[in-house]
Amino acid sequence: MKMNYFVVGTNNMKAATAFYDGLFDGLGVNKMVASERMTYWLADDFAFAVALPFDEKPATNGNGTMVGFNVGSPDAVDRVHQLALDLGAADEGAPCPKGPKYSGYVRDLDGNKICLSD
Repeated sequence: MKMNYFVVGTNNMKAATAFYDGLFDGLGVNKMVASERMTYWLADDFAFAVALPFDEKPATNGNGTMVGFNVGSPDAVDRVHQLALDLGAADEGAPCPKGPKYSGYVRDLDGNKICLSD
């Protein structure tokens, strides 16, 4: 079994799309706008999306929920972590060794937690 896709909610599609466009730039992840309420980014082995909730209630981030992206190397973790901060993310943990991985953590513009690892 492998992960197929991950979706996080947003309250501002324009801002969320701009954030993830910037974050994924140069990482081989391609955008596909599925509808006015959902945007996907597709890679070779997964899909990631931001969506306005179907129930039309405000999007909230899940306590304990985290999305992890493997960006390839410790240098890439440092670079993409700083890029996320430059794009408006909140720092949730500077890049450093975490168990067997080198990881850094941010929260996107809607408060969704993201792990960037090697």
